[in-house]
Parts: sequence; C-alpha cells; structure tokens
Amino acid sequence: MGHKLRQHIEQITPLSDAEFDYILSHFTPRKYKKHQFLLQVDDPVRNDFFVLSGLLKLYHTDAEGKEHILQFAMEDWWICDYQAYFNQTNATLAIDCIEDVEVLCLSLQNRDKLCSELHKIEHFFRRKSNGGYIAMQRRVLSLLNNNAKERYEQLLAQYPMLFQRVPKTLIAAYLGVSRETLSRLS
Repeated sequence: MGHKLRQHIEQITPLSDAEFDYILSHFTPRKYKKHQFLLQVDDPVRNDFFVLSGLLKLYHTDAEGKEHILQFAMEDWWICDYQAYFNQTNATLAIDCIEDVEVLCLSLQNRDKLCSELHKIEHFFRRKSNGGYIAMQRRVLSLLNNNAKERYEQLLAQYPMLFQRVPKTLIAAYLGVSRETLSRLS
C-alpha cells in the first residue's frame, strides 16, 4: 500500500526507509465502493486523498441539477476540495467513486506537521501544488479558447486511459458539452 506513495514522492525527492515509514504513519488508508461519496457538499473537509487504486470524480452540481466535473483522479493522483481543505470550511464540491477505490487520507494537521518537520515533504507538496496550478490554468484556457472538438482531442491525447474507464456522460460533463455533442466528436 505505502509502496505506491513512496514511488510517487520519490519522483520528486528521495526518501530513506525511516523517513517514508514516518510519513506513511500520518496517512489513514480507506476503501470506498463504486458510487460511494468521499465528500459531499456542506461536509467538513478533513482530508486530501492520494489514490492507490480506482477512479474518482470531483464535481459541482448547479441549481438546475447539471453536473460539472472539475477533475478525475486515478492511481497516483491527488483529489480534494482544496479551497475547503486549506481554509477548513465546508465543501462546495463533491467527490464520488466511479470505481471501487482505495485511498490514503491526509489531514491538513498532519500535512502541516510533515511539512514543518521534513523539508523534503514541503518541497514535494510545493512541486505538486505548482503542477496543479499549471494544469488548472491550462484547463481554464482550453475552456476559454478551444471548441468542443479541440477540448475532446486534447483530453484524449493527454489521458487516453480515461476513455477506457469513464462513461461518455462523465467525459461530456468534464468537457462541458452534452452527451449528444460528445457522440458527434468521438
């Protein structure tokens, strides 16, 4: 279980066995079933989630009941309502399992503790956050500048494995198009 996390962290910074054991002791493993929620709107946001196995979606449901997917997360990805996590407020987004999922949960208190005690982990999370900011900026620019076909092709090129695991209705919700429009694009 911890092995995947260690490989993930060591893509950025090396760890000794003792350092990794200490880091892992701050995480809580959890399993969720397909369609189960990790987080619902108005819940307190207690954890950031590192995905060991399975597939999740982070989304907002508008006043008309339409789902807007902000993020998918699969193995070796992180997922959370970060605004609520870092501000310690209630969730404005939901996280739901598309498949059965195993995650490692990290509370903000444990994250802050690890970052203050281990420069390597602070460096790791800073690099992960920077990558997340860049990805979000690219996504916003793609939504502003690209048509539906270009967004579809960009997603397919970047994450071809998503198309094998995610129903077309969810891909459409991520791209901001109807299911019918997605069928014409694919």
